[in-house]
Amino acid sequence: MSTFSGRDKPGIMQESFHWLDTLVVLVYFLGITGYGVWLTKRVKNSDGYFRGNRSFNKWIMIAQGFGAGTHSENFVAQTGASFQSGFAAIWYQWKNMVITPFYWLIAPWYRRSERTTVGEIVEDRYGKGMALFYTVFAILFFIFAQGAMLKGAGKVISVATSNLVSTDGVVYGMTIAFIIYSFFGGLVSSAYATFIQGFMIIVLSIMLIPLGLKDVGGVTGMREILPANFFNLFSPELGIGTFTILMLALNGVIGITAQPHMVSMCATGKTERDGRIGQTYGSFVKRTVTIGWAFTGLIVAALVIKSGQNLSDPEMAFGYATRVLLFPGLTGLMIASILAANMSSASNFMVNSGALFTKNIYEEFINKSPTDKQLLWVGRISSLGLTFLGVLFAIYIKSVLYAFLFVETIAAFMGIMVFSGIVWKRANRYGAITGVTAAFILYYYLNFLDTGTLEIVYKWKPEPFGWAMLVGFVVLVVVSLLTKPEPKEKTDSFFDKMLRLSDEDRIRNGQKPLAAELGHDLLLLDLPSWFKAERWKGFTKRYREDLVGFLLAWLFVSGLIFLAWAIIQLQ
Repeated sequence: MSTFSGRDKPGIMQESFHWLDTLVVLVYFLGITGYGVWLTKRVKNSDGYFRGNRSFNKWIMIAQGFGAGTHSENFVAQTGASFQSGFAAIWYQWKNMVITPFYWLIAPWYRRSERTTVGEIVEDRYGKGMALFYTVFAILFFIFAQGAMLKGAGKVISVATSNLVSTDGVVYGMTIAFIIYSFFGGLVSSAYATFIQGFMIIVLSIMLIPLGLKDVGGVTGMREILPANFFNLFSPELGIGTFTILMLALNGVIGITAQPHMVSMCATGKTERDGRIGQTYGSFVKRTVTIGWAFTGLIVAALVIKSGQNLSDPEMAFGYATRVLLFPGLTGLMIASILAANMSSASNFMVNSGALFTKNIYEEFINKSPTDKQLLWVGRISSLGLTFLGVLFAIYIKSVLYAFLFVETIAAFMGIMVFSGIVWKRANRYGAITGVTAAFILYYYLNFLDTGTLEIVYKWKPEPFGWAMLVGFVVLVVVSLLTKPEPKEKTDSFFDKMLRLSDEDRIRNGQKPLAAELGHDLLLLDLPSWFKAERWKGFTKRYREDLVGFLLAWLFVSGLIFLAWAIIQLQ
């Protein structure tokens, strides 16, 4: 099998990385970095650095939900998967589509906790030991996630620039880029820069489509070149059937609760509703642009066949399309947009990793009475060091898609204890630790039996994941029931916070009002209590915010699925 080389292009041909491309990238880099540095003047204390003083409006929250949740490995992996398996591979990214409405229900958890990190929430629920256990996972999550996104961008940019810069060279360069303003500006610089970068991510998601369609003879030409099953929205024969989608959805809905940047995503808005809107509709923007990534994968598959080429690595598809379709200036814009996708996520992760180390390790075990200035600088320095570990992981991994699914899978296993801790009062630390441990052990054992090799990152398969999740939850429930519960005072205090609205403008005489009185009670809080009559009193009134938002979100889900189906019906 041959691989492409040079500027193999059916139409426009660009022989090298043009000076116009370099200029566009340079203007973007200097502009966004300068803007991020300028915003650092807003950071006056550690809360401003870690949480932006909870001052972001809904538009910034939507941009943060979209930008921080959209990484370079997303479109690299999605385009490569669709290139190889057809449009139905969209469900690798759309695994969270059917559970996005649940984000509306989950988002208030993090704001009502009144905490800076998920690790602190775990401590409130299960104690310091479990908080440390979670913090170790969370730091590893950020290292793995940053590594995956850096590798994804490296693959695209290296191919798009005719290997002018190696994949690892791109990784190093991008790391320096987002560190510059994140180190000093924290979440404020990250969030506002992400607002601008979000528009650039949308540009990269659609830029290749019109030029690619022109070269392959439109949708009609694509249908003549590609197998018919490449245009299916569901494709069991390609391994993307109902069971796989359900397991991917389970991965998403449980995993999202334990992802360590959820406080910054859901709890940094001016109000609880801003956090709900940001996380839910920022995610819907991502689901929308994913259609463009999947469709681009089909275009590249048709281009490669038409030109008699072969790609040695499917994840080179996006970079290949950038290289052979775009002309001077547009290639630079594409690369700047890829940088935007990475920097928006990486800067958010960098700040959150520093927050975790500072609040859950430094303040708990090293310096129990730090000054605010000490917290601020420990956060900056620790985030820098942990980011460099992410670079090392980027150099190690080979498949961006498998790395992406691996990161979300380990979050799902940790989500067993975080999710259970909110929806079940009786969950305790003993059930949590044994449930999570059982899930990890079984997952790796089943994959080892299947492959015969022990690896850190396995190719994601629904069966081992499904069994691991089932056993993890069962073990958590059984062990929790057989061991002593958490101290009553601690549990009552935790759930009392969840029952109260956290919006500052609602607080009177230092007291937060009961959410039920204002229609903001939470449907997913302590599910066994639904068997009690008092939980059903004034149902529609007390759960008005949850119910209306949840139903509206399902309308968006239906609309996006219909849009994707309609696009692949085009002739």
